[in-house]
Amino acid sequence: MSKVVRHSLLIIAVSLLAATAGYFYGSPQPATPPPAEAAPTADAPARLLALTLPDLDGRPQPISQWKGKVLVVNFWATWCAPCKEEMPEFSRINSKYAEKGIQFVGISIDSAEKVLAFQKDTPVSYPLLISNLESLALSSDFGNRAKALPFTVILRADGRPQRVKLGKFATPDLEKAIESALQPD
Repeated sequence: MSKVVRHSLLIIAVSLLAATAGYFYGSPQPATPPPAEAAPTADAPARLLALTLPDLDGRPQPISQWKGKVLVVNFWATWCAPCKEEMPEFSRINSKYAEKGIQFVGISIDSAEKVLAFQKDTPVSYPLLISNLESLALSSDFGNRAKALPFTVILRADGRPQRVKLGKFATPDLEKAIESALQPD
């Protein structure tokens, strides 16, 4: 075999190999979906309502003080971009529905200093409480398998879970869930 033929065959083989690799690596691969929300454990609502966390002034705030209201609890952090994006809308919706017995509560996985700095730039119309990573364990009891943020729990006035949402909550979906939670069974 001549040197030119060998060289040509080598170029063809390398080209075929590159094309094959490009096909497999360049073709869309099925994305691994994030873990789905699981059903809340039976004791998750009671554990949430039994929780007492400090507010931004360090005063203990029992979640049970809002028992009897539709409760929208948002687990968030100042370093979480989607969390910060949805909070102004949460604040607006909290004000809109407050007279109907809706109460939003933000549970931050952050320091009080960082939350205070955030609230100076982005005023929020609902209580912000300070927690730690232990609260993410509670969110996992509500189905947050990924223990990711933001994570929102909506409890009906009787304490039963209405809806849980991992990720940013779209306004129409949030309002629909709130309206459903306000309806009698």
